[in-house]
Amino acid sequence: MKGTCPLPGPIADRGVGARRGLALRTVALGLMLLAGGTTASAQSDVHHVAPAPQRIVSLTVCTDQLLLELVPRERIAALSYLATDPTLSSKVEEARGFKSIHASAEEVVQLAPDLVIAQQYSMTPTVDLLRRLGYRVVLVPLGSDFDGLRNAIRTIAEAVGEKPRGEELIASFDERVAAAAPKGPERPTALAYEVNSLVSGPGTLVDAALAASGFRNAARDMRLGPGGRLPLEEVVADPPDLIVLANAPDEFRSVVGDNLRHPAFTELVKRQASMRLAMPLWLCPTPELAEAVERLGRMRETLISKGASHD
Repeated sequence: MKGTCPLPGPIADRGVGARRGLALRTVALGLMLLAGGTTASAQSDVHHVAPAPQRIVSLTVCTDQLLLELVPRERIAALSYLATDPTLSSKVEEARGFKSIHASAEEVVQLAPDLVIAQQYSMTPTVDLLRRLGYRVVLVPLGSDFDGLRNAIRTIAEAVGEKPRGEELIASFDERVAAAAPKGPERPTALAYEVNSLVSGPGTLVDAALAASGFRNAARDMRLGPGGRLPLEEVVADPPDLIVLANAPDEFRSVVGDNLRHPAFTELVKRQASMRLAMPLWLCPTPELAEAVERLGRMRETLISKGASHD
């Protein structure tokens, strides 16, 4: 059957040889049943549970991190090459030592995996080819809120046979977020400002983290440009109570980081409250997002104690 072949990726031979092999296996099974005194009707009542996959390949940086949270190292055959990129991944140290791939079908086939995991709507040509070759591929919907985070964890946990571990991760995440919830009604404004003048508006993990920690996302009240961009002039003219920096000014040496190195912005962060909240903490829906909520919550308390709020 497509997608369930026990061998790594072969296309089953449907010719005479296959029929002959099936007949031989049927005869052998009948002899075994007779020898053991087991009837066919009794055998049909046995429910077989598929073994947990032991050679798992992840194709995307977000699924890399969730997989590392859920299974032992020896069950992972490869991770994406971005798993060790400190600008994107929160599991750089944990990801060291694994086979690193660029998610081509040729690379995956050579690894003979029994499960391939990828982010939904990504790596489409590779995923389609692997499925046609008979591999089991699970696509993970990576949501943009806490419910999406829980769903992503549960999807992978079920696929790898680690549902209890998945529920543990979710319970721990929920406990940490609840502990970081604001204790008062004040909601200072905050703006997550990135390279290339990008900001995080509604429907993003940053927006969810800001709300959970007691901030009002200033981007919700702004008219954003293509791709969620906000001109530097608008940030300087009407700054929020808190500027959240996803990137250090020297992290990207190309022109995309010029907005963070602009003299006007440099002066703004000197006089305005700001904090660094590294992108790996909130780029993907992983349990690391709880740390982002906790750090934002502590900053909110600091701002309120100083009386810095638009409210």
